[in-house]
Amino acid sequence: QVQLVETGGGLVQAGGSLRLSCAASGRTFGYATGWFRQAPGKEREFVAAAWRSSGVTLYAESVKGRFTISRDDSDNAKNMVYLQMNSLKPEDTGVYFCALTRSASSRWADDYEHWGQGTQVTVSS
Repeated sequence: QVQLVETGGGLVQAGGSLRLSCAASGRTFGYATGWFRQAPGKEREFVAAAWRSSGVTLYAESVKGRFTISRDDSDNAKNMVYLQMNSLKPEDTGVYFCALTRSASSRWADDYEHWGQGTQVTVSS
């Protein structure tokens, strides 16, 4: 059983920062972790992903240079993945989800098998 729990969302002014956390527990070996977001009335979109095995990270063009994904696998029972978000913009507003994939490199939500419940991020102008 895989469980993902996101925390760290909230309300922040434009230009501010937030750090999201994703705690992954259960049978997570071999999975990479990604972050997606969904704004009201819009489709879920890829934000960032990180692969433990290769060290590869991917970012959406809209967040490059502002967001940083990182992993902490020191606790085998609960693997943590973080999304540091700086210079936030109103268009970054949405529900942020973490998800797991066995794909070697994917930005597509359909390739991600397990999803958390999401955490709301609201950026005011």
